[in-house]
Amino acid sequence: MASHRRPKQPSRARVTVLTTAAAAAVAFSAQAANAAPSEKPTKDEVKAKVDKLYEQAEQATEKYNGAKEKQEKLQKEISTIQDNVARGQEELNELRDSIGLAAAAQYRTGTIDSSLQLFLSSNPDDYLDKASTADQLSAQQVEALKKIQEKQRELAQERSEASEKLKDLASTRTELGKKKQEVQGKLAEAQKLLNSLTAAEKAALAAEQDRANRSSSSRVDLGDAPVGSSRAMAAFQAAQSKIGSPYVYGASGPSSFDCSGLTSWAYAQADVSIPRTSQAQANAGTRIYSQSDLRVGDLVLFYGDLHHVGLYAGNGQVLHAPRTGTTVRYESINNMPFQFGVRI
Repeated sequence: MASHRRPKQPSRARVTVLTTAAAAAVAFSAQAANAAPSEKPTKDEVKAKVDKLYEQAEQATEKYNGAKEKQEKLQKEISTIQDNVARGQEELNELRDSIGLAAAAQYRTGTIDSSLQLFLSSNPDDYLDKASTADQLSAQQVEALKKIQEKQRELAQERSEASEKLKDLASTRTELGKKKQEVQGKLAEAQKLLNSLTAAEKAALAAEQDRANRSSSSRVDLGDAPVGSSRAMAAFQAAQSKIGSPYVYGASGPSSFDCSGLTSWAYAQADVSIPRTSQAQANAGTRIYSQSDLRVGDLVLFYGDLHHVGLYAGNGQVLHAPRTGTTVRYESINNMPFQFGVRI
């Protein structure tokens, strides 16, 4: 029997909610359609973003420098091990030849013993461990076999060490490539932001940077701060001779530098070897935590992760390679978050 019930009508409250929601959706769509596009960032906003990207690029640069330094160290170590292995193999061949000559002489006289005959086609470890065999060898032959045994073990150990270092070198090269890409990515992003500026804005930024480079290199009062040791002063004077040289990530002189490249190069001119990266340089000497105790030529470290380093110049000034787009110059030590100094 068919039902003749009337379909249930939506409640008045539900109709009201649906109507309100629909109206809101229409209003939102209209607002979105009529919304003005986001405003273009100002020159100062772009500069702030670019400066932040340059700082991030410098952080990646110090990690890149660390990987590069490790790569160079591993390459030297591997080369040394390979040279040792080559020399060791020559010595082993000579020892084997001497045993072979002795065997040949015994063979000619018909007096070759079974143990020596076995040696020519087996490993000396097999019979040095057997007293019965050792009894059949002369003292000279036993000594020769022991030398061969020892040399074989040395070579096996050195080859194993070289193999491990080669694996480490491969992973270090991979890390180096990643850090290089990271630096280049940050720099490319910064350049893209700069390219968004008008010609007039670009010119204004360039003029500001040029003024900063010029004023910091020609009109800086270094006062009469206490000087460091003779080698610290020699390093500082070497760095002074590079004022105006461009910042280039990964560069350590003589014509361009990054921050730790400048400090490591400067101390090298004073015949003092310090590590390549800012983080490693932080542990290269005695730490000085008070700015008032700093002396000219001391290293000065900045930022919590110690990714920036310069040389104290006196009167609250630091001589450093700031970042991409700048040159080696003086700058107030208070322009960056000072952590501590290091006296070499």
